[in-house]
Amino acid sequence: MQKFKIIPVLSFLVLACSNTPTNHTTKTIAKAVSLAPITPKEKEYYAALIAPLYQSMLLQKGFNGAIIAAKNGEIVFEDYHGLYNYKTKDSITALTPFHIASTSKTFTAMVILHLMEQGKLNIEDNVKQYLPTFPYANITIKNLLTHRSALANYVHFMDGGSTIQTIRKKNKKGKTITVRRVISNKKAAFKGIASNNDVLQYMIDHKIALEGNSNSFFRYCNTNYALLALIIEKVTAQDFPRYMMDSVFVPLGMKSSFVFSKKDTANYHPSYQPNWAAFKFDKLDCVYGDKNVYSTVRDLLQWDKALYAGKFVSPKTLEMAFAGYSNEKKGEHNYGLGWRLITKPNQTIVYHNGWWHGNNAVFQRLIKDTATIIILGNKFNRNIYTASKMSSVFTGVADTTKTIE
Repeated sequence: MQKFKIIPVLSFLVLACSNTPTNHTTKTIAKAVSLAPITPKEKEYYAALIAPLYQSMLLQKGFNGAIIAAKNGEIVFEDYHGLYNYKTKDSITALTPFHIASTSKTFTAMVILHLMEQGKLNIEDNVKQYLPTFPYANITIKNLLTHRSALANYVHFMDGGSTIQTIRKKNKKGKTITVRRVISNKKAAFKGIASNNDVLQYMIDHKIALEGNSNSFFRYCNTNYALLALIIEKVTAQDFPRYMMDSVFVPLGMKSSFVFSKKDTANYHPSYQPNWAAFKFDKLDCVYGDKNVYSTVRDLLQWDKALYAGKFVSPKTLEMAFAGYSNEKKGEHNYGLGWRLITKPNQTIVYHNGWWHGNNAVFQRLIKDTATIIILGNKFNRNIYTASKMSSVFTGVADTTKTIE
């Protein structure tokens, strides 16, 4: 087994509780956060606590990927374990880019808000204002951001699968109830390699039914973010991968990050099933916005720090992104503008996990504690999601909340 690296290198010390670094001040997420340096002793403390959790939660359960845990923007634990390419036996390194799957949505959403700040769009605008052929009325950019559009998921309908329609109606007693029904999509499945424009055109050509009334319920849907990428292209007059490189990745120092698209198909690297069987290239593998950002744990830490510092969008805009917009069900879970939220009495957890084929991603931000856990893998392993419970190291409280994959 490959040995894991701890930053800084240390012996595992049992430290007294009185030495536990604490942070009793709840930070207001509307303000830019100045990340104060942490001491070597604090780094040692956190690393000593994380190391056995990493062993039990990931290494002993077939983990193949990369991990960073950071406090105040500084790495307290880091490791790279396993193979990037099973056929060539190339190892995973700090420069190995992983498909971060739906964690990509955090970038798409923040770019939309960045363009809003520049006065290039308004999230209350109708989608048809930017995509004139869009075949549905009364759906706004904000509806797309918050998954409240009622659009069907292209991952299902372009493969000939069924969708679920939600309608509200009155029962015999006059009480309004929610009814769901399955809509079978008997249209021909899409042939070839789909682009974002193909997704839109398929919806137009096949008259894909909405799954209910827009802005009446939350339903997570990749189509929303594929369309947001098209809106970004319309507003910026650049293709999405180029814009992301020039206006996001390079300015923020994310040197190993890029957006995968059709021009990259010759360089496709497969992800893997738990038994190392490779996932074949899929016809939907080139649709971006909802997925297709490739990045590293170190690059994602740069993204994390830029958000805390208010470098990409303002603190006021970030506060809007971290507000919950899916309030139909009471509870801790909610969805903001491109971010999943867990709102506890004393802590706001802002996160977005990801899955696509064999790729898993965890990007979890503990706002009060200015701590971050980033885990990326390219061999499917559900334990990656539960490993986010390492957050207890920073909060001092066991995390019993289940994050959403």
